[in-house]
Amino acid sequence: MDINIKMKINKWWNVLWKGGVVVLVIFSFVVVLRMIYITKNTPEQVAKIHSTKLTLDDVFGKNLPPDPGAEADKTIAGIDANTNGIRDDVELAIFKEYPSSAKTRAVLLQYALALQMKFVQPFLNTDDVSAVVEQNSRGYLCIGKVVSREDMEKYIATVGELRDFVEGVQINTNSRKEYLAGFYKYLKSGDIPHDYCDIDLNSLLN
Repeated sequence: MDINIKMKINKWWNVLWKGGVVVLVIFSFVVVLRMIYITKNTPEQVAKIHSTKLTLDDVFGKNLPPDPGAEADKTIAGIDANTNGIRDDVELAIFKEYPSSAKTRAVLLQYALALQMKFVQPFLNTDDVSAVVEQNSRGYLCIGKVVSREDMEKYIATVGELRDFVEGVQINTNSRKEYLAGFYKYLKSGDIPHDYCDIDLNSLLN
């Protein structure tokens, strides 16, 4: 092989090797910084998740958002113009379906709020995913509080319909379904909640 060709090959090999080392160092540095960021911010994020509650203003639609239209499904998180933690199209669908029952809206909006938490976390790890799933369980179980248990067969069917309604409008695209598959990979365990509902349902007339 010509000496000049060998020199060129060695030169490019050295450039590529050094470039690879630099990339590896930068990547490692970014990973370390991200780990530090997550470790530092996880307790604050978990506290925020636990403190996020449905309000009576949400139940009574004091600040209903405009219809986001097609914008609702362009991203995983969708649109939350009134910044109450509930995706706008889901919130409006609940009000449209149950305009006359504040109790039903209360439990469904709480469940929708908990489901939306899965799509808006700034980072995912075991602690914050477990906290979100606990809130999800609270909302899921709270729905059962608004249905009479006199006829258990009817109770089970009605509760299932209410849960399916919220999940149907909330988890309505393939991208959201795929995102949830990745979300649950971080779940190691979850606590069983003792209190289910954010709103005292007895304080609502209907």
